[in-house]
Amino acid sequence: MTHQHHFTAEGRGVDLEQIFKNNEAWIAKKLEVDPDYFQRLAQPQTPEILYIGCSDSRVSAEELMGLEPGQAFVHRNIANMVVSIDVNLMSVLKFAIRHLHVKHVIVCGHYGCGGVRAAMRQEDLGILNPWLRNIRDVYRLHKLELNAISDETARYNRLIELNVQEQCINLIKTAAVQQAYKQRLLKVHGWVFDIYTGKLIDLKIPFDDILKQIMEIYDLGV
Repeated sequence: MTHQHHFTAEGRGVDLEQIFKNNEAWIAKKLEVDPDYFQRLAQPQTPEILYIGCSDSRVSAEELMGLEPGQAFVHRNIANMVVSIDVNLMSVLKFAIRHLHVKHVIVCGHYGCGGVRAAMRQEDLGILNPWLRNIRDVYRLHKLELNAISDETARYNRLIELNVQEQCINLIKTAAVQQAYKQRLLKVHGWVFDIYTGKLIDLKIPFDDILKQIMEIYDLGV
């Protein structure tokens, strides 16, 4: 007797065997359009973008940006956080900047983020507590603005935006970003994906102004 394994996402079962069939169909489709597709794909990567996004299964990095494989180096975690002691993220950041020489680093949050909402619950979430505490710190920094928003959904949406901003600032605090900014004008961007409309929104965060405010403290002299 064989057992088929399924994952359930919003009531839709996912047959793991079907994934391999999908893969075969994808290969055939790519080769039909371009017989050399995989030969080119196997060449060394030269992405210009490092994308730091949320692990949410509804938010696919390349798809929402309309990019092909090879165009974006991607790191995803719960609530698109940039935490200074996260060796995983910091390794990705350093590799992308110093070895791939990306030109843009994007932090992209999304409305309806479960991680942000979970951070504001008054309950013990176990191993998630220290991770989500970083989002609570964002709320603390912007408490006056956020508490002035009476509509709960609007308040969470604004927290999601402010979380993106603070994670971008955390990027600016790192030696790798500071050095690349001085040497080749690396750009940091803060975006939000509106999961309700599909729209990608540039928050247009004034990083030059922010840099002037924080570099007295965070300048690493690189």
